[in-house]
Amino acid sequence: MKPGALDGIKVLDLTSHLSGPYCTMILGDLGADVVKIERAGAGDDARRQPPHVNGESVSFMITNRNKRSVALDLKNPEHVKRCFDLASDADILVQNFRPGVIDRLGLGYDALAKANPRLIYCSISGFGQSGPYRDRGGFDLMTQAMSGLMSVNGPEDGPPYRMPVAISDITTGMFAAIAILGALEARHRTGKGQHVEAALYDSAVAMGLYEAAAFFATGLTPARLGQGHRGGVPYQVFKTADGWLTIGASVQHMWETPSPCSMIKMRPYPRNGPANTIWPS
Repeated sequence: MKPGALDGIKVLDLTSHLSGPYCTMILGDLGADVVKIERAGAGDDARRQPPHVNGESVSFMITNRNKRSVALDLKNPEHVKRCFDLASDADILVQNFRPGVIDRLGLGYDALAKANPRLIYCSISGFGQSGPYRDRGGFDLMTQAMSGLMSVNGPEDGPPYRMPVAISDITTGMFAAIAILGALEARHRTGKGQHVEAALYDSAVAMGLYEAAAFFATGLTPARLGQGHRGGVPYQVFKTADGWLTIGASVQHMWETPSPCSMIKMRPYPRNGPANTIWPS
């Protein structure tokens, strides 16, 4: 195999659950050497999330691939020193403790940057490192609701729907990875690291840019449209006699001369079988 784009880059991963591990998963997929710090005796909480295969959590395994784990008790000063030493030799550190916690442990950016000026330090949180909500814990569900994403998702005459995928967590991991790669490029020019951050709430708000633009342009609060699209039609799912059909012809010329990719037929989803089979109509 050819070396990855981040081959030779050392990453110290002090994250748990989903957003942080998803970020460092991307870095590992790009070839970085990722060392994950887990709580001694317990590990990442994601290890207990079902389903499990041979005693291992599937969700934990998928987001922590391409990583090595080290068990440390960060309430133990000796273990904190070991973590500090690992960070002093790292290119990138990613953490998703609540704001302020990592600083009290002596592993905040200011302390580590003195020992390792080239360190790129990424902080992931629910609501950012400053502001009135900084001390609140954040989960995907809450940020989907507070950002307004749920208000535009669901049937026209029904309640707001949560997106079934953890969209705030995943996009926060992506935004964090983008910020880290930008800081890495800046370090090539300046020789210095920097502190970057990403937040679940910020990511959820960013995903609503289309609806926000419509609101500021018209003054009207975007309504739920069910399977409809705010800017074009037909662009939705239709039920047919033998399954479901998606038609994406959002502009006139696509409706007049549809391409194979504008219409996709989906085989009915079996509850205990493989995922949908899709093919161009």
